[in-house]
Amino acid sequence: MKEQLLECCKQLRLSARFAENAINANGATNQEYMLEVLKAEIIYRNTKRRNLYLKKAGFDNIKTFNGYDFEDITLPSGVTIDLLKQAEFLSRQENLILYGRNGAGKSHMATAIGVEACMQGKHVRFYKTAALVNELLAAKANGSLVQMLKKLSKLDLLICDEWGYIPFDAEGSQLLFQVIADCYEKRSLIITTNIEFSKWNGIFYDDQLTAALIDRLVHHSHLIVFGRDSWRLKHSLMKQSNN
Repeated sequence: MKEQLLECCKQLRLSARFAENAINANGATNQEYMLEVLKAEIIYRNTKRRNLYLKKAGFDNIKTFNGYDFEDITLPSGVTIDLLKQAEFLSRQENLILYGRNGAGKSHMATAIGVEACMQGKHVRFYKTAALVNELLAAKANGSLVQMLKKLSKLDLLICDEWGYIPFDAEGSQLLFQVIADCYEKRSLIITTNIEFSKWNGIFYDDQLTAALIDRLVHHSHLIVFGRDSWRLKHSLMKQSNN
C-alpha cells in the first residue's frame, strides 16, 4: 500500500510526506480522514515555504524576539512592542530606522522582525548595506543590474544593516538611492545605523542626493532609538575578567 501511495503521489507531483500523512491519518469517516490528510499537507507546505523564505532572506544568523531586552529603547508614538513583534508596519509599506550605538541590539531587532515577516509568508532580504552596494556595482558592471533591481522590487521588506559604516562613491550612492527610491510607498525598509541624519552627507558626499534620500525615508518611517551601551561589550569575557 505504501509503495502504491508513493507512486500515486509522484505521478500527481505530491510530496512523499503526503503519502506518510495518508498512512498515519485517522478519521471516523472518509471525509474526516481526508480532511486530516489535507490539513497535514497544508502544514507541511507552509513550513517548507517559510523555511525557503528564511533561506532566501540571507540573514547572518536567525534571531527572534525570544528573550529580547527592550530596556532603554525608545519607541515612537503608535508603535508598541507587540505591534513591532508582529511586523505590523509592513501592511502599510512603512519603514523603520533603528538608530543607536554599535552593539545595542539593532541588527538583532531587524533580523527578528525579518524572521517574523518570513513566517507570515513575506518576501524579505537582509543585506549589510556595503554588500548591497557592492552587488549593485557588480551587477551594473556585468550587465545584470536590471535583473537585480527586478528581484529587489518583488520584496515585501528590505533590510539594510550597518547603514553608513562605509562611505560610498558617487556611483554606489546613486545605485543605492535608486533602490531606496523604488521602495517608496511600495515596500518596507528597515535601516540600522549609528549615524544621525545630519551626518548622512558624509556617507554619500552629495547634499542633494542625501536630502532626497532622507525625504523619501522619513515620510513613512518610524524612528526607534537605542539609548543603551553595547550589549556585546557589556557581556564580553574581556569586561568580565576586568571586574
